[in-house]
Amino acid sequence: MNHDQNFKNLILDYPHQALAFFATEEATDQVSDAEVIPVRQEQLKDRLGDRFRELDIPLMVKWPDGRREALLFVLEEESDPRRFSIHRLVHYCLDLGVLCKTDRVVPVVIFLRGQAPRRELVFGTERRTYLSFNFIVCELDTIAYERFRDSDNIVARLNLPNMRYAPGRKLDAYAQAVSGLANLEDDPKKQLKYIDFIDTYGDLDENERASYKREYPQEAKIMMSFSERFIEQGRQEARREMEGFTERFIEQGRLEGKQEGEAMILMRLLQLKFGSVPEAVHRKIERADPQMLLAWSERVLTAAGIEQVISD
Repeated sequence: MNHDQNFKNLILDYPHQALAFFATEEATDQVSDAEVIPVRQEQLKDRLGDRFRELDIPLMVKWPDGRREALLFVLEEESDPRRFSIHRLVHYCLDLGVLCKTDRVVPVVIFLRGQAPRRELVFGTERRTYLSFNFIVCELDTIAYERFRDSDNIVARLNLPNMRYAPGRKLDAYAQAVSGLANLEDDPKKQLKYIDFIDTYGDLDENERASYKREYPQEAKIMMSFSERFIEQGRQEARREMEGFTERFIEQGRLEGKQEGEAMILMRLLQLKFGSVPEAVHRKIERADPQMLLAWSERVLTAAGIEQVISD
């Protein structure tokens, strides 16, 4: 499963809410009226033959009223803490700082499962520190889901199944995520998109699904409506595609019928005036379009031979 893409979509679809949830200490409520712009991922290379180091989601946050200087947030999702490299993150931030001409960079790492293996990097000796680097850590499975159970932040609500809950509260976390999606998102396309997100990370087995339908009938009904809408959307798309195919088929048939009729007329005229028609001429007539056939038919009256009729 591509967790990076799942979280990239989530953050780019809801950038303000994502920063407020994943980077609370820097974003707080000041981000709500700021402009959030995704940064193109064109980091500098060490050598021209190197591949670009691509970040998950770099976001530039600007306040139009100028009350706060712009911030560059660097968000990275890690589904396996063992793969995390703080040195790579330092490279990311330095490259982006050069690219965007800013030192106001806020690194944020979202750990889906497990804890950060290392939170700080210090370069130096016993005499002096030459570089000190750390980052905002969001360890989803250490956050008690009750904190955000009724949140109006859709990113937090969608991530309830990824948070920490007691064994008996898994279904409640799932149900509150579904309820949050239904209440906080009006766009049907995004509702369909993120019900998959909830379902993926909720990961209910058959018994849990049966219990969910019994214990949370309202939320189960919401899920059913999402599913029905998805099926109906598929039907409508299939219907539109079929209608388009039918129209193209009819038009093609009409053109082919017209071509066939005009070809028969031309063949008859040639036979009446010149007698037998060579096979090569017959094949050329079969391949000609209706406009050409009409022009050739008009030439029959004045042409001295078949070659003058079908000449290009």
